[in-house]
Amino acid sequence: MSSSGTSGGALHRGTVRETGGGVYVVALDSGEVGEASLRGRIKQQARTGSRVVIGDRVEVSQVDGVWTIEEVEERRTELVRRGRGRSAKILVANLDRIFVIVSLREPRASTQLVDRLLVLVESSDMQPTLVLNKMDLEDTREAAEAYAQLYRSVGYEVILASAEAGTGIEELEARVCSGSSAFIGPSGVGKSTLLNAIAPELGLKTGALSRKTGTGRHTTVGSRLIPLACGGLVADTPGFGDVGLWALPPENVAACFPEFAEYTDSCRFRGCTHVHEPDCAVLEALAAGEIPQSRYESYVRLREEAVEAAKR
Repeated sequence: MSSSGTSGGALHRGTVRETGGGVYVVALDSGEVGEASLRGRIKQQARTGSRVVIGDRVEVSQVDGVWTIEEVEERRTELVRRGRGRSAKILVANLDRIFVIVSLREPRASTQLVDRLLVLVESSDMQPTLVLNKMDLEDTREAAEAYAQLYRSVGYEVILASAEAGTGIEELEARVCSGSSAFIGPSGVGKSTLLNAIAPELGLKTGALSRKTGTGRHTTVGSRLIPLACGGLVADTPGFGDVGLWALPPENVAACFPEFAEYTDSCRFRGCTHVHEPDCAVLEALAAGEIPQSRYESYVRLREEAVEAAKR
């Protein structure tokens, strides 16, 4: 950010585009972009996870050519997961949409992993879109159609994609070219490759799978909010396979499974866990085949984890 058109100490609003090493790249609403540091008193404030993350709306000032973040505005949304130990890891703030990216080969996803990622987004009060990537690989069509049918049946938008074949690229482009988006999922599922297909000007680094583990290597090592030529912003974040939920109360887990919604008010007991109670409408729907077995199993597993986390 240059000093032209600004007065020392005056406040200017902007969005954090990149973070690293205590330096924050901020894009001002006026169009200027540059580096800023964090005011000391903000470092003392109690916040969930990192005090400043990409997507944060901030107020900055400039004194003697040096920019400083003076205030961090309240976040409209936070994509948060459990980090190392018992800490929260905020991935990005103030998003408009999130794409959960998985592949059915190299590396192979499971319904358990997909459900965890979807619940991660749901617990952050956002609506995810599921993207089944690498559709060009051999023997993926049948599995992809089964996954698509499963997740569409419970209310999710599903996009079948392949950067190699060009499948689903137009659908993704139509969504990411306005507002702010994030692609999340394990390493190696092709997030950066899809972004390169949507916006070739990005030239994001991509990598092959590890021969030893069959999983992806991290090719994105920092977090950036990248402006697209078509007009949107997209978060380029490192992949992660350990999808731990942060501070999700056990009684809130059911709300992260949208197919439960039409049944929960019909349970006999208020506060029903949908695990063992008599006259539970969710269990009755499961027995009738109206709730998929794999989804219910994921619910039970995640609720058990939430109960254990609440005891700590």
